[in-house]
Amino acid sequence: MAYAHFTPRQLNAFLTVSDALNFGKAGERLSLSASAVSQLIGELESAIGFRLFDRTTRSVSLSPAGREFLPSARSVLKHIELAQAAAADIRNQAAGIVRVAAPMILASTVLPDAIKAYTEGRPKVIVRIHDAAVDNLVDMVNNADVDLAVGSDQPVGNDIVRVDLFKSPWVLWCPASHPLAKRREISWAQLRQQSLVVAGRDYERTVSLTHGSVTEENRIIPVDIVDNISTAFGMAAAGLALTLAPAYVGLLGRPLGLIMRPIVQPEVIRQVCLYHSATRTVSPAAEGFREHLIKWLGDRDDLGKRGRGASASKRALHKTPPR
Repeated sequence: MAYAHFTPRQLNAFLTVSDALNFGKAGERLSLSASAVSQLIGELESAIGFRLFDRTTRSVSLSPAGREFLPSARSVLKHIELAQAAAADIRNQAAGIVRVAAPMILASTVLPDAIKAYTEGRPKVIVRIHDAAVDNLVDMVNNADVDLAVGSDQPVGNDIVRVDLFKSPWVLWCPASHPLAKRREISWAQLRQQSLVVAGRDYERTVSLTHGSVTEENRIIPVDIVDNISTAFGMAAAGLALTLAPAYVGLLGRPLGLIMRPIVQPEVIRQVCLYHSATRTVSPAAEGFREHLIKWLGDRDDLGKRGRGASASKRALHKTPPR
């Protein structure tokens, strides 16, 4: 299909003249001379193939064809204005959809507050949370299922950027009535005689690897392994067992009446990271939320942090850091 070639500037001149019915007055509104307005109208008439105005030395009026064309011209120009406004919103990070993946604890306790803080001044930005298993975060970014992912440190390749957000030590969670709650800190050796419940994959990936060289008789063996840390917290709150988890998980543990005690000798650290693609352009909305999340998490003091993560730099890490 062949399209007539006319411009928004020509349409705007047509609408202005149709309202003023005078080329001189239309020129004043458009900051143009009457002859320049007349030229724009002539170009538009040539493009569409019919006259828009009946002109005499004393008057200007819409032609029958011009009256029929007027609603369409007004609609086209309105949609162009809407498109320009939408482009400005997107460019200024004021509109768009951002998809963020995170494991359950971060998805339910940290991200909602971060999203609320970000979108209060940006009502056209929609941030959607995808709760996911830790092991799936990098793949979800790689497959473009999400724009960003937040979770524990994972190995990445050259196609993924990983930014350190914060570090959080692994700690013991127990009821206030438990004897260990009276201690300021606890060694791993003191946990060998305790009944422990742990979240399986998380524990195996971090704590159990740290103690991989320990002899069998000195190794800490949980009495139960569950899939979700929320289950382990529920069991600990009921007094069935103690549990281990990074300090930031206290956002879920404290409301259950559990208290935190540091574990030392050695201290085991969880690194929480943000992931995004290194090969696909991140949308302005996602870039804005990414920068907000880095700063917002850096400013929070309730995550059990040991040191600050990376600043808003786009430092790419391609090797798994030591745990």
